[in-house]
Amino acid sequence: MINIKDQENLSQKKVLLRLDLNVPLKNGLITDETRIDKIVPVINFLIEKKSKIIIVSHVGRPKGEVNENLSLKPICLNLEKKINKKIKLLNDNIYELKKDDLFMSPDDQIVFLENIRFYKEEEKNETTFAKHLASLADLYVNDAFSCSHRAHASISKITEFIPSFAGLQLETEINALKKVTTEIKKPTTCIIGGSKISTKIGVIKNLIPKFDNIIIVGGMANNILSHKGNKIGKSIREEDCEIIINEIFETSKNYSCEIIYPKDVMIGKNTEGASQVKELGEIQDDDLILDIGPKTVNKIKSIIETSKTILWNGPAGYFENPNFANGSYEIAKTIIKKNKERSIYSVVGGGDTIALINQINLTQDFNFVSTAGGAFLEYLEGKELPGIKALN
Repeated sequence: MINIKDQENLSQKKVLLRLDLNVPLKNGLITDETRIDKIVPVINFLIEKKSKIIIVSHVGRPKGEVNENLSLKPICLNLEKKINKKIKLLNDNIYELKKDDLFMSPDDQIVFLENIRFYKEEEKNETTFAKHLASLADLYVNDAFSCSHRAHASISKITEFIPSFAGLQLETEINALKKVTTEIKKPTTCIIGGSKISTKIGVIKNLIPKFDNIIIVGGMANNILSHKGNKIGKSIREEDCEIIINEIFETSKNYSCEIIYPKDVMIGKNTEGASQVKELGEIQDDDLILDIGPKTVNKIKSIIETSKTILWNGPAGYFENPNFANGSYEIAKTIIKKNKERSIYSVVGGGDTIALINQINLTQDFNFVSTAGGAFLEYLEGKELPGIKALN
């Protein structure tokens, strides 16, 4: 995999740049700019190299049909302000575009193609579509790690028709994940949350041989508490997880990996209410487990204190209500403290985890914050990502 930064002559070259600008939109306004902020370095790099930049991205799931609510226009406007450069959004049918028509004025340096998922051929990984996309440029750059688990035309098929390179962010993402999987400093700890244990089982099984501690929090932990014979009231849980949980504990014994789960909890009667500390034996039928309790917080903090590498995916509780955010905040603060002492390498990923650390404005205080969701988890599972395979 060759990085675009290693290319010498990029002046006036037309670069098709695949980005993930799938940001949350509400009434046409961007509610989280993290993904846009992450791609500014590659755009500034290509601007400095005097390249002509053709940006390809998507928003939402238009399912191969034009949907004005999922236009890239607000993202264009946002990026224009960030880089202080004019960007042209092309609404033309992609099949009618020709390479020589994209930059008619000498002042044009950046153009956006409209949402690539307006074309059903994109998600079908259609050869003719990919070939036409490739015909618009001199070279292709994938700086969308978070889309690279998709076998889509602008991610994988396109590389068959044009010289292809990794972007700055994509390489940074892979290097960060390598540091918590293969180039690892022990002791190692993984904190994993979320509501469904079945969606993370592949990750957990792949990390058990590599990690010293796996801490399970959030809704996932309720399945383990129930499995261990504890009442969990009306808390969220998944059905038919007994085999999965047995597998986790059996595998962990074979590799001397400790599985840690809550010893006490914070409950509420609903998600909007006040919190109350409860021991596991005190949970009533109308209780909702919405955060980890103080004993569990202290246990997790002591494990982080002795760790050299930490991977965090998924908050510890229902942080949208401040009454149930303490567990997640304490985890964040302890990792940040260790980061400032330069005694830990930390990688954080997952949409909810990023929303949490954005809420407390601490994104810059971790070694690496991944905006990837599915790609992040599939990489940790040890799967080969189509977009990365295509670049190799």
